[in-house]
Amino acid sequence: MVIDHDFYMRLALHEAWKYQTLTYPNPPVGAVILDKHGKIVSIAAHHEAGKPHAELLAVTEAVRVQGDKQIDHYTTPQQQYDYLCNRYTNAFQGATIYVTLEPCTHHGKTPPCAHLLDALGFSTIVIGTQDPNPKASGGCTLLKRKSNVTVVEDVLKEQCDALLYPFHNWQNNIPFVFFKLAKFQNGTISGKNVSSLESRKLVHRIRTKIDLLVIGGDTVRIDRPRLDARLVQSKQVPDILIYTRNPNTIDRNIPLFHVSGREVFIENSFSRLKNYKNIMIEGGAGMFAKTRSLVDYYLFFTAPHFREGYTIDLNANLKSLHSYNNSSDTIAWFQNMQKDNQ
Repeated sequence: MVIDHDFYMRLALHEAWKYQTLTYPNPPVGAVILDKHGKIVSIAAHHEAGKPHAELLAVTEAVRVQGDKQIDHYTTPQQQYDYLCNRYTNAFQGATIYVTLEPCTHHGKTPPCAHLLDALGFSTIVIGTQDPNPKASGGCTLLKRKSNVTVVEDVLKEQCDALLYPFHNWQNNIPFVFFKLAKFQNGTISGKNVSSLESRKLVHRIRTKIDLLVIGGDTVRIDRPRLDARLVQSKQVPDILIYTRNPNTIDRNIPLFHVSGREVFIENSFSRLKNYKNIMIEGGAGMFAKTRSLVDYYLFFTAPHFREGYTIDLNANLKSLHSYNNSSDTIAWFQNMQKDNQ
């Protein structure tokens, strides 16, 4: 039987993109497991730094759907890892796992995934791209030494590398800058709460992971925002850069100045971005135009209906990377092809 590796890797990528930026500074990673009959038994993705990696989550779900309720008694990655290695040694013979990133060999906050896959006896391991982190890489080499394991590398490598781009920047101490925009289906950006509550909660989760949030002076003057993460009950907030040529017109009494744990800068340049590593920009047409040379990726939330009002022209040199739907909106990531050295 000929297996379409691209198909299953796309499933792993689709799951991983849901957690882009949320795993920072870890890379987002997706995994899919097929049993020995070629049936999908689990799809998973890494959710957050310090939490189980995609491979461990996928294996945990695979044994759970097969009736093992004991796994739910183990709550830490190390406990789950130990339980699986002890109970399921070589139990996955004939099975295949697809992973967007080379399984790690490093034992940090979580145990090494390459050793887990080896212990469980997976027959085929399909990998999207190699791990650029020298501390964690080497999983392919380790697994290829096993005579009973087939390792397939570089499946949809370009797409997996695009998923990994923010992590690549972090590894190389380069700021990753993305522009977030909420709009209606006809391009209108007027009004508050353009996106659904579910999408707004995602944005608040993203705010807990970024270092700096950049916003225009007009938005601050008109909307008087708080720019916190209250929708996800988190006190983790980014610093704020208010970009404006008229700093004296910014009211320091608005809510964003009174959120603890942050610094707020009011400046007429973007030079401060070089001091941060994970940066989100929010704004309308003016900010969109002013930051074209700075932005790596764009994140668009599109509501599934039309509204009259001010529209933004997105006729730009953007490359579609991935899109998916939550219960209400379309969430799409694009690469800025006009950025220097992109």
